[in-house]
Amino acid sequence: MDNSKSIEDFVTLSTVVTGFSRFDLYGTDQVRPYYNAIAKVVGQDILNELLETFSNLYERSQDNASALDKGMRTEIFGSEKLGPIARNIIKLWYIATWYQLPQAWRDRYGIKPNDVTFVVSPQAYPEGLLWSAIGVNPPAAKPPGYGSWSNPPLVRLK
Repeated sequence: MDNSKSIEDFVTLSTVVTGFSRFDLYGTDQVRPYYNAIAKVVGQDILNELLETFSNLYERSQDNASALDKGMRTEIFGSEKLGPIARNIIKLWYIATWYQLPQAWRDRYGIKPNDVTFVVSPQAYPEGLLWSAIGVNPPAAKPPGYGSWSNPPLVRLK
């Protein structure tokens, strides 16, 4: 699989599983670091398998959100092999942390030396989608500005 196509498929998968737009995901500047981290943890072959499965599913259900939802549930999240990785991708985008894959996955598909719980980078923490989703600035990062504490918090609904 061509690397640029893999990156684009990764972004498209990420938009589907996070609910955030391509613009939002690229705006975090974490697309390549996350892609590279996942490839380093599970291996390029398994990542390619996930992305090819998703790409085929996405093309088959392009104009049918219900079919895409059903396919995601059965072919990706319902897969013993791909499901844990897809769930970790969601966690990675929202909280900037890769969690070690479940022991059952490791027993079946092998222990990967880089499969440990870790934060991808210090820059990833303030860019986590969690902060935008709940409408706050990340604690100890991206301060909102002088005196902003004097105003009540805004609740943003997407």
